[in-house]
Amino acid sequence: MEKKPIVLGIGEYLWDCLPTGRRAGGAPVNFAYHASQHGTEGWAISAVGKDVLGDELERVTREHGIKMCVNRVDYPTGIVQVSLVVGQPTYSICTNVAWDHIPLSEQALRLAGEAAAICFGTLAQRAEESRATTKALLEHAPNKAIKVYDINLRQNFYSKEVIETSLRMSNVFKINDEELVTLTGMFGLDDLDTDGKCRYFAERYSQNIVILTGGDKFSSIYYDGEVSTIKTPKVKVVDTVGAGDAFTGAFVGMMLNGAPVREAHRAAVETSARVCTQAGAWIPMNNE
Repeated sequence: MEKKPIVLGIGEYLWDCLPTGRRAGGAPVNFAYHASQHGTEGWAISAVGKDVLGDELERVTREHGIKMCVNRVDYPTGIVQVSLVVGQPTYSICTNVAWDHIPLSEQALRLAGEAAAICFGTLAQRAEESRATTKALLEHAPNKAIKVYDINLRQNFYSKEVIETSLRMSNVFKINDEELVTLTGMFGLDDLDTDGKCRYFAERYSQNIVILTGGDKFSSIYYDGEVSTIKTPKVKVVDTVGAGDAFTGAFVGMMLNGAPVREAHRAAVETSARVCTQAGAWIPMNNE
C-alpha cells in the first residue's frame, strides 16, 4: 500500500465551549483532520495540560483518527468560550495555556522532516515558546513542502512583525475577507482593490498560492497568474466553527494527491459547506 503524504497542523489545540456543549478543536487540528479525510496522514502538533481536560481531548482526537504529536506540559489545557450569533462564532480565548508552550520534540522534528505539507497560523505564535517551535519545524521541512500560513486572526493576538515573518516562512497564504480588511490598513493597501491586495501578498512574499475566502459569498484562489473563483453554496447553517480550516485541509489534501487547483478548490468549497450544516468541525466526509 502506498504511503500517504504526511501533513502537519501546528498550534492551538483546545476545547471550544459552545452554547451547545464542549467540542474538541483548534484551527491546526481541524486542518489536520480534514486533510486526513482527503487522502493524507494528518498529524496535530501541540501541547495539552497534565489534567483531565487534556486526557479527554486526546481521547476524543484519537477516536476521530487524528494522529498526535502532543506533549503534556505544566500549563492548563486550552479553553475557548464560543458564542454564536446566527451561526457565526465569536471567541474568548484563555491565555498562558498548554498550546502557548509547545516544545520542540524529536518526534515533531522527525515528522517535519518528512512532511509534504505544514499548516500554521498567527494565534499559536502569540507566545515565544510556540512561536520558536513553529519556526524551527518550518525550517526543518523539505524545501518542496507546502507551507500554509492560515492567518487566523483572533482578538488582539497578532502583530505586523509576526504576520510578515510568517509570510516569509510560507508559500501558501490563506486569508478571509474580514482579515483582509485588517491587513489593508496594516500594510497601507487602501489604494488597491481586492484582486490587487491578493496579488500584492503573492508577489511581495513569494506565495505560490493565495487563498481568499469570503464566507457565504465566494472564495478565490490565486495561482500561476490565474484566479479560480467559486460562489459559496447556499446551505442551512448550524455553525461555521472550523469551516475555514476544513476548506484548507481539503484543498491541501486534494493537491497532494494530484488534483489540479480548480478541482481541489471545488472539493474545498464543498467540504467547508458541509461542515457548516453540522455541529462541530470533525465530521466524516467519506472521501476514501
